[in-house]
Amino acid sequence: MENIIIVAIVATIIFAALYYIYRSKKKGKKCIGCPYSSSCGKEKHCSCGLVFEKEE
Repeated sequence: MENIIIVAIVATIIFAALYYIYRSKKKGKKCIGCPYSSSCGKEKHCSCGLVFEKEE
């Protein structure tokens, strides 16, 4: 019985994380962990320092 409860809790946490990522990507955020991710837009750099494409 305890194993079922543990599996249910872990499955709920994984589902919630995947749903959060899906919802954030649907809103157009490039890097989800960055507080400025919605303002990155079509630029190659995010204000947090993430590079989306290799520069040539």
